[in-house]
Amino acid sequence: MTAPRIDTETLRRLPKAVLHDHLDGGLRPATVVELAAAVGHQLPTTDPDELAAWYFEAANSGDLVRYIATFEHTLAVMQTREGLLRVAEEYVLDLAADGVVYAEVRYAPELNTNGGLTLAEVVETVQEGLAAGMAKAAAAGTPVRVGTLLCGMRMFDRVREAAELAVVYRDAGVVGFDIAGAEDGFPPAEHLAAFEHLRRESVPFTIHAGEAHGLPSIHQALQVCGAQRIGHGVRLTEDIVDGKLGRLAAWVRDRRIALEMCPTSNLQTGCATSIAEHPITALKDLGFRVTLNTDNRLVSGTTMTREMSLLVEEAGWTVEDLRTVTVNALKSAFIPFDERNALIENVVLPGYAAAL
Repeated sequence: MTAPRIDTETLRRLPKAVLHDHLDGGLRPATVVELAAAVGHQLPTTDPDELAAWYFEAANSGDLVRYIATFEHTLAVMQTREGLLRVAEEYVLDLAADGVVYAEVRYAPELNTNGGLTLAEVVETVQEGLAAGMAKAAAAGTPVRVGTLLCGMRMFDRVREAAELAVVYRDAGVVGFDIAGAEDGFPPAEHLAAFEHLRRESVPFTIHAGEAHGLPSIHQALQVCGAQRIGHGVRLTEDIVDGKLGRLAAWVRDRRIALEMCPTSNLQTGCATSIAEHPITALKDLGFRVTLNTDNRLVSGTTMTREMSLLVEEAGWTVEDLRTVTVNALKSAFIPFDERNALIENVVLPGYAAAL
């Protein structure tokens, strides 16, 4: 039996939770154009629509390193207080307009210091912009809670510094930590000291793993570094044969370790061949705690509504599946249990009931 089609407007109204979304990958094209002109940065084009198309085309290379290289232009306009304030505020408003009720935004402060801002000033400025966005969204009747994940860049030497920053700002909007950047050749265990520091200070963290590099990166992230979630994790399927789980896959499923999966992004970087065959569906059906995410909305030309729509249209997902991954995300969010539970019980479940 074919599941009834869910129209786009209904999908947009559904409450959503996103755990894996990069601040520097989700700017409005028009904002990039305006801020680039203000700081004298040259873009491939100054037409917002053409710029959006350029990003999507450049990111569809099937190569993670080239995908990451597209961030040159967004980062160039995020080096001033004014740029960071605007980007952060618009980030929240765009999510709210897409039906997102909870989000964790991640970025690496070290990439925003070329204009003279200190790491602390970067964090405080972004938090100020996010707070302004949340206030405006609430006033408009579309409240959204946004927590921050600070990132260390795994191929550079400031990961421990970023981890210490996450501890300092843990009560000022920062809810956790991550390492980002080129995965292959930069194993997470190289930054073990940073993760040990976070564990000692009881700060949760996720780690990009199982995207450009396979099972060893997932194993290191979990069993050596102690990650509470895995960013992407698509290659965990390499430990599953004919529905039988290997030891690592079983560990992930049985301990309810959330997988922050990003279908469109994974297609762009060559980690999956189609939405229909993306591992998120098979892993969902096997009982893994999968979550649905955008990764980089500008770079991937996507939104949470679009990701949901693709899974419905091409992978046969039902509204129950969408509700499940939304609840999964909140169960694994890096905020206190009572706050997570309140969002599930008071916002997500009633929102699904009302929309349908």
